[in-house]
Amino acid sequence: MRVEEVYEKGNEILNEVGKAIVGKREVLKLMLATILADGHILIEDLPGLAKTLMAKSFASALGVKFKRVQFTPDLLPSDILGVSVFNQKTLEFEFKKGPVFTNILLADEVNRAPPKTQSALLEAMQERQVTIEGKTYQLEKPFVVIATQNPIEQEGTYPLPEAQLDRFLVRLRVGYPTKGEELEILKRRIERKKEEVDINQVTSAEEVVEMQRAVEDVYVSDAVLEYITEIVRATRENKKEIEVGASPRGSLALLKLSRAYAALEGRDYVIPDDVKKVAVPALSHRLILKRELWYTRVSQEIVMERMLEKIPVPKFE
Repeated sequence: MRVEEVYEKGNEILNEVGKAIVGKREVLKLMLATILADGHILIEDLPGLAKTLMAKSFASALGVKFKRVQFTPDLLPSDILGVSVFNQKTLEFEFKKGPVFTNILLADEVNRAPPKTQSALLEAMQERQVTIEGKTYQLEKPFVVIATQNPIEQEGTYPLPEAQLDRFLVRLRVGYPTKGEELEILKRRIERKKEEVDINQVTSAEEVVEMQRAVEDVYVSDAVLEYITEIVRATRENKKEIEVGASPRGSLALLKLSRAYAALEGRDYVIPDDVKKVAVPALSHRLILKRELWYTRVSQEIVMERMLEKIPVPKFE
């Protein structure tokens, strides 16, 4: 598959998902770019902002398997990965696959489960495999975890450790719709006369993997690579606001995401603007801010945006 085809298919997918999600085109594009970059998505926002609907709509449009797990304090690792069950007929243990054996896994309210259960996802997210009782099972391609969490209701939750946050390629915030968008949501609900939104299949799991491979052919110049490096290094050198900056995994996240974003813009090369567009969602959750900023309204995203304004953008011709 060529990059031009990725652009065409990408627009078809976004238009189809747009039937369910009014506005928020940029958020949807970043989600699709993350899927094409073979990464995982953390959506952190208030209840009722269509986080679950976004995940289901993408699965329907992409034509891939979808499973949802509601994370709760009593959820066990085996509830996600699977468990061996003794078969009395064969007198042998049989492995019953858990919901992680899918293409898109929605981990709803991921911070409600204890650390042991959260960490059960780590191997699956990083290695695309699951090890149960010494036996390794490969996951299907594509495999994407879309996790959601509520930033305001923290009672009875287990904040994601930095090591697991780092496994997510992006952290996205949806935000409230505008007045016009909210009116459109109501009108569409009246028009379709039912709760569910019909989403047509645009691609298949095999085509999504082909699109991921095509993204690998997107050209990145030395000037853009240096720009990526400068951004990540700036997070480590900002000692005034940041305790711990982004690791080389952050650099790789910027590279992968900017290539996928460029492909969705219809280009087979990355420009500095692509990097700027994806820098905040790709890097902000990887920063640990100074303790004195915890009590202010300054977020990781705000710190990241300030730094981007100060870093010189290379000329690109």
